[in-house]
Amino acid sequence: MKRGGYSKIMTEQSNPRSKKIDRISVEKILHLFDEEEKYVSKALTQAGKTMACAVRLMVNSLKKKGRIFLAGAGTSGRLGVLEAAECPPTFNTPRSMIQAVMAGGKQAVFQSREGAEDNGQNARKFFARKLKPNDLVIGIAASGVTPFVSEALKTARLKKCKTVFITCNPSKELQKTADVLIVLTTGPELISGSTRLKAGTATKLALNRLTVACMVQMGKVYENWMVDVQPKSNKLRARAIRLISHLGRVDPKKAAHYLEKSKRNVKCAIVMARTGMNYSEASRTLKKHSGFLAPILKA
Repeated sequence: MKRGGYSKIMTEQSNPRSKKIDRISVEKILHLFDEEEKYVSKALTQAGKTMACAVRLMVNSLKKKGRIFLAGAGTSGRLGVLEAAECPPTFNTPRSMIQAVMAGGKQAVFQSREGAEDNGQNARKFFARKLKPNDLVIGIAASGVTPFVSEALKTARLKKCKTVFITCNPSKELQKTADVLIVLTTGPELISGSTRLKAGTATKLALNRLTVACMVQMGKVYENWMVDVQPKSNKLRARAIRLISHLGRVDPKKAAHYLEKSKRNVKCAIVMARTGMNYSEASRTLKKHSGFLAPILKA
């Protein structure tokens, strides 16, 4: 980025609506947040079509045994870490399926390392070594010009991998940076340049949409139930038993029995409870239907 170029980025500009934020009451400051966050919803709605395109790329990649990498720095990188970390317990995905790559490494998740975002060479080396055919890289950068993310996307394209870019900078210069460009036009922040605010909120919600829609398309959800949940805590085990009881149409005691008989595979336990199949039969049937419960249970 050339000197002075950063001032042209929307997320770096001054927000005229918060010019007097240092001279107003706490109540008015909070009201400003309410007003500004209306732009988040609008931005997500406007990006609906491009997000749908991104979901299709994600599903296609996973069906071909590819992996999804979320690359970012600072707030954007931490949002990617959060999203990747939530997928295994929620959808029973292997940790390799959706991975976060944070500029500056794991330490930067907990302690800011601002210079790490400028090190595009690190991203280039990592992705040149890591990427395989059918992998997908999702770059996340509110400004759209973070070198670490730019190099991650460039390297992915050189490796013939599909790419998605999530940014809050509506610049024409970014049009050719990825196969799918998701622009979340949230505008200038209440505190100029603090993209952990509106930009961060919009990015988090966009990531929610992408991963959930992808997992639904992969058969990880039945109706609106989290049927691939990993019952690795007391709370999640209780949730699993409720799911098996409700969808398997058995009492909680029998649901707990099926959970253990299914080797703690909730989806398999539901099929066993509902159809009378044993574990092996239920597993084969699920595999036959690519993990989708609907054609097996036929509501």
